[in-house]
Amino acid sequence: MTSFAYTFADSATMLRRNIKHQLRYPSLTLMLAGLPIVFLLLFVYVFGGQLGTGLAGHGTGGRGAYLTYVVPGILIVTVASAALGTAISVASDMTGGIIDRFRTMAISRAAVLTGHVIGSLLQTLAVLVLVVGVSLAIGFRPDASALNWLAAVGVLALFAFALIWLSAALGLAAKSVETASNTPMFLTLLPFLSSGFVPTATMPAGLRQFAEYEPFTPVTQTLRGLLTGGSIGTHAIVAILWSVGIALASYLWAVRLYNRRRAASPN
Repeated sequence: MTSFAYTFADSATMLRRNIKHQLRYPSLTLMLAGLPIVFLLLFVYVFGGQLGTGLAGHGTGGRGAYLTYVVPGILIVTVASAALGTAISVASDMTGGIIDRFRTMAISRAAVLTGHVIGSLLQTLAVLVLVVGVSLAIGFRPDASALNWLAAVGVLALFAFALIWLSAALGLAAKSVETASNTPMFLTLLPFLSSGFVPTATMPAGLRQFAEYEPFTPVTQTLRGLLTGGSIGTHAIVAILWSVGIALASYLWAVRLYNRRRAASPN
């Protein structure tokens, strides 16, 4: 077997390990879905009537209009929330001694992190299905073709892949599992400082400029355009560039941290 084949086989083994953990503890997946679902119900049924009145071009106004507007933002919150679990699981492996056992085996260096990332990505997609199901159940009616849905899934998967690698790097940088559970929390804050819940034009000048240029806004606007039939403009290109840039930088940072932790640990 070539080195690539060994790496692929080892990564598949680590992926099966992570999937078995997820199946053994399904409550974690449900918990990851719970937060965005609570936000969805809260914003639609508590704030939606008022916020929807101020929206233009999203149906007839009111709660139904706001539901159509906010679902893309909720999907981004789902991706950001699900990524947090990666930091915790990576930090748990790095501090729990299992990596020292893996180090004694002929396992590819990239396999452990790849297993975590791909496992978390699959979990994130499963959580997104649950959130979309709840959105449809309460009245969300997207105006999207099959091709648009496919493109939306691709944008979400790419952005999730980027945030998961970032979360994995933050987990490697953490000194404990407790620290790893806190450091990625900014990922759940940034969607609220984007166009996910209100148009950026309604924000104060300084906050509006930040919201327009941070990565969550172009991703949200791309999803909104794909699902509701609105204009996407250059948002899709910016969203892809942000996703690829975050993924590449986070991957390089994670590999460097992992190799450093390996070198610092006794053999």
